[in-house]
Amino acid sequence: GMADDSVAVSNTRGRIAFAFTEPGTRSTQVFISMGDNARLDTQGFAPFGTVIAGMATVEAINSEYQEKPSQQYIGERGNAYLRTAFPRLDYIKTAYIVE
Repeated sequence: GMADDSVAVSNTRGRIAFAFTEPGTRSTQVFISMGDNARLDTQGFAPFGTVIAGMATVEAINSEYQEKPSQQYIGERGNAYLRTAFPRLDYIKTAYIVE
């Protein structure tokens, strides 16, 4: 995993942060806070970005599976696992960083 960052801003609505299972285990999975998740601040979830436009699009992402996908299986099997076990899962295919 990647080294952890310190939390400089709170996990409020629209903030983007890396997911992890324990310190030092960040990899490629990120999440967007849909509300006030300040409780995550003390757990070390450090936001690195903010949705500045298009939050309605974020809200339209299928959330039926919540946190059911197995992190271990995602790491081991990738999208093949996700497509089979969670057929209605939405994917972000393109994202842009703007200055």
